[in-house]
Amino acid sequence: MAQLVETYACSPATERGRGILLAGDTKTDTIAYCTGRSVIIRRLDAPLDAWAYQDHAYPTTVARFSPNGEWVASADASGSVRVWGRYGDRALKAEFRPLSGRVDDLRWSPDGLRIVVSGDGKGKSFVRAFVWDSGSTVGEFDGHSKRVLSCDFKPTRPFRIVTCGEDFLANFYEGPPFKFKNSIRDHSNFVNCIRYSPDGSKFITVSSDKKGLIYDGKTGEKIGELSAEGGHTGSIYAVSWSPDSKQVLTVSADKTAKLWDIMEDASGKLNRTLACPGTGGVDDMLVGCLWQNDHLLTVSLGGTFNVFSASNPDKEPVMFAGHLKTISSLVLFPQSSPRTILSTSYDGVIMRWIQGVGYGGRLMRKNNTQIKCFAAVEEELVTSGYDNKVFRIPLNGDQCGDAESVDVGGQPNALNLAIQNPEFALITTDSGIVLLHNSKVISTTKVNYTITSSSVSPDGTEAVVGAQDGKLRIYSINGDTVTEEAVLEKHRGAITSIHYSPDVSMFASADVNREAVVWDRASREIKLKNMLYHTARINTVAWSPDSRLVATGSLDTCAIVYEIGKPAASRITIKGAHLGGVHGLTFVDNDTLVTAGEDACIRVWKVVQQ
Repeated sequence: MAQLVETYACSPATERGRGILLAGDTKTDTIAYCTGRSVIIRRLDAPLDAWAYQDHAYPTTVARFSPNGEWVASADASGSVRVWGRYGDRALKAEFRPLSGRVDDLRWSPDGLRIVVSGDGKGKSFVRAFVWDSGSTVGEFDGHSKRVLSCDFKPTRPFRIVTCGEDFLANFYEGPPFKFKNSIRDHSNFVNCIRYSPDGSKFITVSSDKKGLIYDGKTGEKIGELSAEGGHTGSIYAVSWSPDSKQVLTVSADKTAKLWDIMEDASGKLNRTLACPGTGGVDDMLVGCLWQNDHLLTVSLGGTFNVFSASNPDKEPVMFAGHLKTISSLVLFPQSSPRTILSTSYDGVIMRWIQGVGYGGRLMRKNNTQIKCFAAVEEELVTSGYDNKVFRIPLNGDQCGDAESVDVGGQPNALNLAIQNPEFALITTDSGIVLLHNSKVISTTKVNYTITSSSVSPDGTEAVVGAQDGKLRIYSINGDTVTEEAVLEKHRGAITSIHYSPDVSMFASADVNREAVVWDRASREIKLKNMLYHTARINTVAWSPDSRLVATGSLDTCAIVYEIGKPAASRITIKGAHLGGVHGLTFVDNDTLVTAGEDACIRVWKVVQQ
C-alpha cells in the first residue's frame, strides 16, 4: 500500500486583468482556491497538508466554506454549483446549475441556508440566490446588463445582497425574497470586487478605475472612499476586511498591497503599503487577497503567495508558490541534505522543493524559454524546448548562470546525462543520436527508424534507444562512435520511457500500449514481465535507489510500484495520484516515491510492502 505523506500544492489559476478568489475558514486557518478542475484546500499553519477536490467536469472558478465550516460550495465555468462535505468521504450533497455561463463569485448567507452566485449568463440572468438544500430560487435579480464579477451577502439581519460587474454598476437588493432596490453608478470602469464588513455595517467596492468606495450596509448610500493620497496607481482587483471591520486590505495591478484604516466618518486612510518581493515583471501584479485571523494573504499573477502578519506587518512575509501548468519532469539531487527535488512545467518554470519543508524557491533563468525535455545534476541544468536547441545552464544555488546553447539539428525528444561524467550528454531527435561534450556536438548518427525515447548508462559507454516500431536498440559508445549491438523485441507500441537501474544491472522500458518491461542488462533477457496493469499509455518510469522497486506513471492517473523478483501481480497501485495523468516520477529513498502530473501538484508517498 502507499500512504500520502506530503503534498506540494499547485498555485491558483490566474488570468491577466482579472481578480481571483481566495476563501478562508477562520476557525481552522484553512484556505481554498481553484485551479484547473480542482479545488485545493490547504492549511496556512501546515503548508504540506493540502488536498484537492477533483469532481468537477469543467474548470473550477470559486469555492467557499459554509459558515459552520462543515460544507464547501464550489462552482465552475459551465455554471454548475456543487455542495459537498468537507470531511470524511467528501460526499456530494447537492448539485445545481443556477447560471447558464461561468460562475464568477459565490457567497453563503450567514445562516448557512442560502447561496448567492454571480457570473455570466444568457439573457439577463447574471445573479441567482437559492435555498441550497432544495434549489428553490429566492428573489429576482434585475439591473445588470453584463457579466457580474462579484457578489456578497450582508452578514447580519436585515439581509441584503450586493453585486457588481463589467457594466460599471454595483446593485443593492433587499429581501428575502430579494428585490432590486437601486443601482450605484459611482465607478467609471469594471467593478471587480464587493465585500461586506464582518459586522454588516458597511460594504466596499473596488474597481479598475483605481478607486475604493464605502457604502452604508443597510441603505446602500455612499458614505466614504479610500483616500487618493498614497492610493493605488493600477486597477484594484480584490479587497478583504479585517475581522474587527476597522481595516481593509486591497491588491492591485500596480504590484502593491495596501492596508487602510476605515475612520469614524467612513473615509479610508492609508495605513501602510505592503511591498511584495518579486522581480518587478508582469507576474508580480497582485490579483487576490484574504485577511484571515492574523494572516494577510496576497497572490500574484505568477501564482506566488505572500503571507504577512497583521499584528507585525514589518516582518518579512512567508512566501510559497506552486506550478500553474502540467509538471513534465522531476529530478532528485541525491547528494543534497535535506533532499532537494527540481520540477519543471512546459511553460518554462523550474521550482525547487525540499522534502519535509515544501516550496524552496523558483529558479530564475535569464531566457525563460519553454521546456520539453529536462535533465540536471547538482551544478548544471540541461533543457530543450520546441526548437532544435539544447541549453546547458550552470546552477549556483537558486541562481542560473549564462546558458550556452547548441543546435542539434532536430527537436530533441530525450536528454540524457552520463551521471558519472556529466559533461557528456546523449540527445535523441526523431531521426538521429547526437553526442555532446559540454556544449559541442562531437557526433551525429542518423538512423532509418523514428526514435521516441532513449537512455544512457551512468558511465556513458552504452545507450538504449526506443523507437516508434516498439523495438529497443542497444548501442555501444566509444569516444565519438556509436555502434549498434542488439535489437530487443517485446513491446507492441512506441517506446515512451527508458531508465537504467541505479546498480546498472537492469533497465526498464515502457510504451504507449500500457506495458512496461524490466530487462537484464548483461543477458538482455526479460527480468520482469506482464507489467500490464495500466489502462492507458505509460509516461514515465523510475527506480528506487537500491534497484529493488520500479515505478510507472500513466495517463490513466495512476502510479504502480513493482518489486523485482516478485510477480507483477503483487504490485502496489496508487489510484488517482494525479487528475489528468502522471508525468513525473522519482524515488527519494527506498520506500518514498514522489509523483507529479497534469494537475500541477507534487505528492510524496510512503510505499509499504505487504
